[in-house]
Amino acid sequence: MPRTLLLCCWLFLLPTESCRRLCQAASKGQEKVVPTRPRGVCDGACVEDSHCSQVCPPGIEGSMGFACRNERWLKLTDTCRTLNAFNIFGESSYSISQFGEDEKVYYHLVRSKTITEMLMERCPTDLSCVTWSIQQSPRIPGNIAVIVELLHNISTVLQAGVDEPKMQSYSTMANHILNSQSISNWTFIPDRNSSRVLLHSVNSFARKLSLSGHPIDIPDAFIHTRGSVLSADDPGKNFTFSMRVPDADREVSGRVLIRRGELRKAPARAQAISIAFSTLGAILQASLLENLTTNGLVLSVIPPKGLKGISLIFEKINKSAERKTQCVGWHSLESRWDPQACSVLEENTQQAVCRCRPSSLFTSFSILMSPHGLASPALLYVTYVGLGISICSLLICLSIEALVWGQVTKTEISYLRHVCIVNVAATLLMADVWFFVAAFLSGPRRHHSACVAATFFVHFFYLSVFFWMLAKALLILYGILVVFHTLPKSALVASLFSVGYGCPLIIAVITVAITEPIYGYLRPEACWLNWDMTKALLAFVVPALAIVVINLITVTLVIVRTQQAAVGSTMFQEVRAIMRISKNIAVLTPLLGLTWGFGIATVINDRSVAFHTIFSLLNALQGFFILVFGTLLDPKIREAVKGRVTSVKWISRISENVSSEFSCHPAKGPS
Repeated sequence: MPRTLLLCCWLFLLPTESCRRLCQAASKGQEKVVPTRPRGVCDGACVEDSHCSQVCPPGIEGSMGFACRNERWLKLTDTCRTLNAFNIFGESSYSISQFGEDEKVYYHLVRSKTITEMLMERCPTDLSCVTWSIQQSPRIPGNIAVIVELLHNISTVLQAGVDEPKMQSYSTMANHILNSQSISNWTFIPDRNSSRVLLHSVNSFARKLSLSGHPIDIPDAFIHTRGSVLSADDPGKNFTFSMRVPDADREVSGRVLIRRGELRKAPARAQAISIAFSTLGAILQASLLENLTTNGLVLSVIPPKGLKGISLIFEKINKSAERKTQCVGWHSLESRWDPQACSVLEENTQQAVCRCRPSSLFTSFSILMSPHGLASPALLYVTYVGLGISICSLLICLSIEALVWGQVTKTEISYLRHVCIVNVAATLLMADVWFFVAAFLSGPRRHHSACVAATFFVHFFYLSVFFWMLAKALLILYGILVVFHTLPKSALVASLFSVGYGCPLIIAVITVAITEPIYGYLRPEACWLNWDMTKALLAFVVPALAIVVINLITVTLVIVRTQQAAVGSTMFQEVRAIMRISKNIAVLTPLLGLTWGFGIATVINDRSVAFHTIFSLLNALQGFFILVFGTLLDPKIREAVKGRVTSVKWISRISENVSSEFSCHPAKGPS
């Protein structure tokens, strides 16, 4: 009877766990199969934070883990599976002749081998002997984990010799667990890295694919592989995909573009392979419990050696104009989406164009939809009004300087001081104007060249403000430690202009020359220096903060040295002028440093409305404080203004008297 029952199970091909247990029980005689009792009581009273587990339904291996949350049992893990080494190869894998006198030996041999080892023995040429069973299996968490492990092992075992039939079978297996109906089941797999392992395994397997001189196209519903041999004579190469995505009633497209200039860098007869995933972004989000939402296909690119950059065009799933888009690459070591791999070239409501740099770390790319919206109208209003106040204050400052220039620049030190003040005001005025231009541009996505130009001038002129403040500090330091008339005035003026404009120009030119060719000069969403990808913003932050520190040290030295100058001494008048410069620096330097401290904070935490508001207000106060502390509070300027006003009144009064005299005694004509 036991042997008869065993043959029945074998002939009718019931390779389930329950059949295996039944066969083993029959071979041992009257032994009964007793289900495992669950740990805990999942159907009893639910005590908060308690855990329990229970076995899967009959005929299915594994268990399910639960936790009590808010007086309800919540499923956390699920390892239920129907796939195993006995049934994954289907009915063609077995023959009655394999069972000899002792079937236990056969089961022991099967158990001692992994599914991958058996696969390499049974169908090493195309890996197709497991695809039918996998396609027929339910997409439950345990089966997903088994298939992920199988795909990982295959990509590890096969070091070379991957051809199109193997890639077809591999894609079929991956496509089964990438089905949109399985997304929720990924959250119950105990190993949270399963989705990451799947992505890495597919990319690793595709990297070993050999095209044999002709292109391949392997389309599946949820994974699409395309590859082509490259030639330096090609005008360019592109791979276009169109796939249906979850929660959408239409297909979404994606394109990989390799431009002709990049093709020339590739070796002869090189190949490029690209893989599109329609559901992997959602699966990564679900299994890794991430808060980031991909807004397009996930595109993997295996380029030839020497290729440094590619262009990717993503059609948006969510076409909301109120959300910012970020181009990202999947960091294979840190298992996260990283914006340093890509930058946004263009964007509209329909699609985004990204420039990405594939490497051993970055092979897969996509676009993320920002969880927060664009800047509020109130914040934009504060920014524009603040800039308007700053520009008006600076225009008044320059007008006053022009009005009283002759009266306040009679001594050499006064002349040099007002040269610095005028240039600080002029550079800040130009910086604010270009800031206005950059703010009105729609960003690097639509007006890339204009955005680069605006960013360059904003960078240059804001740096010039700081370097002219440094020039003022060096001026007073020179006056305290040396003697002013040891150098000609023209030499001092040339030195000031070299510091005020030469140094910022060198820094700004080097920054754009290094970062723009790799599309790392601009921020993705604004016309300003990039931070995430190339850290180009450091070309402004480091010099600015260094100048703030130098100026504060200089003011401290001035205070110490000027206390030694006695009233009535030959140096007393120059010391008074130097102290006026020092007061100006002591007020404006912390203000500039504080302003751009909040400016840096807005880059690091761009969600904070408070940081943006404070930065906008302080940015407006820069021009106002230069007007107040650099011009209006200077007693010599006030005296000169009063003198000019008095002169104007006196001239006006004389004009009125002459007019009245002329009206009272008109000239007589000839009789």
